[in-house]
Amino acid sequence: MTHAASRFFLWSVLACAAAGSALPALAAERGPLLRSATSAPIAAEREARVIVKFKADAALVRIQSTTAANTAASAAAGPQHAQALGLRLGLALADGRVLGPRSQLVTGSGIRSADLAARLAALPDVEYAEVDARKRPFAAPNDPLYAAGQATTTPAVGQWYLRAPAATTVSAINAEAAWAITTGKPSIVVAVLDTGVRFEHPDLQGKLLPGYDFVGTVAASNDGDGRDADPSDPGDYVTTADVGVVSGCTTADVGPSSWHGTQTAGLIGAATNNGIGMASVGRDVKVLPLRVFGKCGGFDSDIQDAMRWAVGLTVAGAPQNQNPAKVLNLSLGGPQACSQRYKDVIAEVTATGAVIVVAAGNEGLSVDSPANCPGVIAVAGVRHAGTKVGYSSLGPEVTLSAPAGNCVNLNGTCLYPLLTTLNSGSQGPVSSIYSDGDAHATLGTSFSTPLVAGTAALMLSANASLTPAQVIAALKTSARPFPTTGADAGVAACTAPTAVEQLECYCTTSTCGAGLLDAGAAVALVATVNAHISVASTAVTAGVQVALDALSSRGSSGRAISTYAWAIISGAATFTSATNASTAVLLPSAAGSVTVSLTVTDTAGQQDTTSTTFTVSAATPPVVNPPVAQPAPTSGGGGAMEFGWLLGWLASVIGVWAVTPRRRG
Repeated sequence: MTHAASRFFLWSVLACAAAGSALPALAAERGPLLRSATSAPIAAEREARVIVKFKADAALVRIQSTTAANTAASAAAGPQHAQALGLRLGLALADGRVLGPRSQLVTGSGIRSADLAARLAALPDVEYAEVDARKRPFAAPNDPLYAAGQATTTPAVGQWYLRAPAATTVSAINAEAAWAITTGKPSIVVAVLDTGVRFEHPDLQGKLLPGYDFVGTVAASNDGDGRDADPSDPGDYVTTADVGVVSGCTTADVGPSSWHGTQTAGLIGAATNNGIGMASVGRDVKVLPLRVFGKCGGFDSDIQDAMRWAVGLTVAGAPQNQNPAKVLNLSLGGPQACSQRYKDVIAEVTATGAVIVVAAGNEGLSVDSPANCPGVIAVAGVRHAGTKVGYSSLGPEVTLSAPAGNCVNLNGTCLYPLLTTLNSGSQGPVSSIYSDGDAHATLGTSFSTPLVAGTAALMLSANASLTPAQVIAALKTSARPFPTTGADAGVAACTAPTAVEQLECYCTTSTCGAGLLDAGAAVALVATVNAHISVASTAVTAGVQVALDALSSRGSSGRAISTYAWAIISGAATFTSATNASTAVLLPSAAGSVTVSLTVTDTAGQQDTTSTTFTVSAATPPVVNPPVAQPAPTSGGGGAMEFGWLLGWLASVIGVWAVTPRRRG
């Protein structure tokens, strides 16, 4: 394929103009700012990049096995056959990374990637050869921003998309019903494959695990190096100086940093019920940040390596992941068919028991890759009213739909965006903020996807034995029907995608999946015995008792809980009440953190364990009035007065007498 075929659709840092006007029916809808659209200029490839998989019985594989045996090397090290392939084709080719026992990356110059892939695919030793194409990120409790009726921030509706559905917000995902069953478990990890994250954001503190940076191209990475253990997002801004220098960058890419990964991570796992900022779907689950995008997107081979690493599979040159993920969030894609390499990697990942959730796309056309691959959960985007949002891609590959953010009005403050974590820097990071309805509006299927990923994490928190197929089936079964009325006049039913963008339409099960995401129904459908700790706040003070409540724990199939077992896993604290009851009282004794676990057993003998970590502040010392200053003792002995002091005292008495008001007789 040509480089033009690897143009992708980007993120939702939407600059909103002032003044609002009503959106006429079927008008083009405000959506994510697009970079590198299909009409963008074609950037010259700096090198050809092709993913090659060799046949099991290929001569090169047999030679490799024999050589490895003779040298006592591990055959699992993988192929490095670029020189042999180059001799056959008369090209100068170089070995790239090993991608598996029979797969590798091959690079070359003076030839297009598509042409090299075609020539390699024709060789008898090769099972398949695919362009290493670029993908782009799709554009785009007591937490104070959660509630509706915001007076000083936008959107005024707060985090409308998490609450129970209502007449106006038909597509809200009913997360509160899911939280009544489980708020997620720290043992459930969601990998976010994106631009990286900003670790300093206050609503991501304590929620992020050590991840990895898979961006191998130094010029595109914008952090001065290649792959390393730091997935921090340095900013993915593109300047005119990058065009033609950074591989894949065109004039259509020029723009500010998106902080796309930070937005996605916040929707999945921002710290919740901590009295600051926002709430997230997954609440107590952990987020594993994997950086796969630098300037102008990223390559398939980097994304595929990150997918495999996320679930604990070995990736050449990277350390072993110590925190394997159960859910992968891919808010990214490109307008290609599903490749065989993606099918291979998806099969490997799902075989470990992990669920893959992918954005459908922001083109209003057919579903992009890898959302169009079998075995993944493809997510389309809907408006607050439940109709397909104008920019969302659609088609039979979609699994279900979730809110993607929409504005209703063409200009002015966006009314129904998705609120999430963000950074204010236009290039490098500046300060931690939240997206809003004005200069930083979050819109796109990139952000409907983490709502589903966070729900999948809650489902696995409620039932760790679920397989990926069971998660998909439960999401479909529990989905709410799409509305068929309520939109403006002239809005018709969605139809099969064509080459023309399809704007707002009434979703059908053949275009937008099984229905609208219902997090509460999905979790309830799969929940077994579930331990749950309720507390007023996880921010506590040393020396102040904390009430713990396990009454919202649930037994399997409606059974009662028969026993409760509380324990302190780490930190300085004690229990001041019984530890075998449905409630307990914790007394933290020092600043730091304290982790408490709860194990419940139901009447059928089934058990579940959960934990909660408290951030403990130092006790505030009591205010003591300072002692009254006394005159210093003299050498005159006990009770003696110094002569100078006595004169001062007499002078003050006389002064008071002189200025005291007196009645005149």
